[in-house]
Amino acid sequence: MNIIAFIPARMSSSRFPGKPMAPIQGIPMVGHCYLRSKMCGLLSEVYVATCDQEIADYIESIGGKAVMTASTHERASDRCAEALLKVEAETGKKADIVVMLQGDEPMIVPEMIEQAVEPLISDQKILVSNLMAEMKTREEHEDAGEVKVVVDLNNFALYFSREPIPSRKKGVDDVPMLKQVCIIPFRRDFLLEYAQLAPTPLEIIESVDMNRILEHGLKIKMIMTQHESYSVDTPEDLQKVDSYMENDGLMAEYVQHRNVGVA
Repeated sequence: MNIIAFIPARMSSSRFPGKPMAPIQGIPMVGHCYLRSKMCGLLSEVYVATCDQEIADYIESIGGKAVMTASTHERASDRCAEALLKVEAETGKKADIVVMLQGDEPMIVPEMIEQAVEPLISDQKILVSNLMAEMKTREEHEDAGEVKVVVDLNNFALYFSREPIPSRKKGVDDVPMLKQVCIIPFRRDFLLEYAQLAPTPLEIIESVDMNRILEHGLKIKMIMTQHESYSVDTPEDLQKVDSYMENDGLMAEYVQHRNVGVA
């Protein structure tokens, strides 16, 4: 199968401008995401999809591939859909599965990508999947920067929110605390179909793309991962992740890229 991955990245984050190029252990965050994703043997290729020349130049400086996209995209999935069509036009080869990664998940490991893609390989009925992980603290559960998910008995998503769901307000304190980990494989045709759908009310309210799929009555398979990963939404998150990655074993395999592209 032709399985390709895109890392959407832009400099104009409202909460953390310039976030993709923020250094973690001396390497821009988007560099960690790209270099670690490239280690996944399941992927035919990895691209960074961006509207910023600075990001494209950096990725190309470390031997990577960047695709320039429009600056008007509000959703990462829309940016990936544009990049997909450009890559297919350039290579003359259609993708089977498109994996949307995130430029602010620098602790990704190749096994996480394999976990997320496996359901689409083994079951043709599954159109899209997401990783999920257990949150260990109530503080993380209440952090609006983390997207929470509740699932049914077969681990299909019921709802995504930035609020702490399920609620503890009915007196039950021991609730499942699950967060979305943004490794999202789509079947190629479904990604393009999804990108043509208008944003839906709950997607807009929660600012979570995946709710668009649920609001159209479609299913998202959720896969539990035991690998620890933390997204970076603020400078404070960056400091935490920088300390977590100080002794990261996987980073040693690409440490030769340290400081490349960092002013």
